[in-house]
Amino acid sequence: MTYKLSQIAEKLNLEFNGNDIEIEGIHTLSKATPSQLSFFNDTKYLSELSSTQAGAVLIASEYASLLPESTVALVTQEPYLKLAQATAFFAHSLSASEGTPQLGTGCDIAPSVRFGKGVKLGNRVRIMSGCYLGDGVEVGDDTLLHANVTLYHGTKVGSRCTLHSGTVIGSDGYGFAHTKTGEHVKIHQNGNVVIEDDVEIGANCTVDRAVFDTTYIRKGTKLDNLIQIGHNCDVGAHTLCASQVGLSGSTTLGRNVVMGGQSATAGHLHIGDFTTVAARGGVTKSLESGKVYGGFPAVEIQVWRKMQAALMRLVKRRR
Repeated sequence: MTYKLSQIAEKLNLEFNGNDIEIEGIHTLSKATPSQLSFFNDTKYLSELSSTQAGAVLIASEYASLLPESTVALVTQEPYLKLAQATAFFAHSLSASEGTPQLGTGCDIAPSVRFGKGVKLGNRVRIMSGCYLGDGVEVGDDTLLHANVTLYHGTKVGSRCTLHSGTVIGSDGYGFAHTKTGEHVKIHQNGNVVIEDDVEIGANCTVDRAVFDTTYIRKGTKLDNLIQIGHNCDVGAHTLCASQVGLSGSTTLGRNVVMGGQSATAGHLHIGDFTTVAARGGVTKSLESGKVYGGFPAVEIQVWRKMQAALMRLVKRRR
């Protein structure tokens, strides 16, 4: 669905002056196109204002002059809250009506499986009882969905993947803006999830759809049971995650990362290639490639072990 920019401004109760362009979606300053709306609410992205290609930006008045002449400023002192309200305009329209999937050859589908509209299945796909595949879902050749797997709309699963029972792919990420009086306004998650080839995901995992763009699980990655992947994460190829790992939103992992059981990350950080985080490690900042980390906050494992030994000696001396 598209809107005139003037319509969006009116819905958001904002003044509008400028070219009344058609807006087809929302994206970040660095990725938005001339037909998309963006927002600015954090000065760490100040350098992106002058180069953004967004058609319009929700922005506070003191920064509006930094936008390119081709970008319309929608001036507001609450750009993040207005963004949250605007995401609702482009949210997928859910319906309980079902569709007929486009099937490849040799598929084996349980009678209780339910499909949205526009679903496409490759060859030899097997789907067990109780699964649901929403609108526009695509599944590649030789992929197996165990019982009660749910793929939300727009999810794409590659070839030779295995998803175990109870796993949910493409559920909404945890995103809210907050009013001055403390109410929480939902940021509709309008991206999707892409799972590449040869991925295995254990039972009762959740992989959240992106706010904009895509959450990625790259090829060859193996996830244990009970894992949470937040919105806009990018899990690198051939990564291994043990049970109860949690990745906060916009975390990116390089290839062949190993995350021990119950380890977790803060959001918006990067873990380098061939890095290991020991069990229960808490990652609070980006980590270099090829090293092993442990503890909370996570430090190189040799340092963490020395810290634990020093703490134990201190405790023994005080007894």
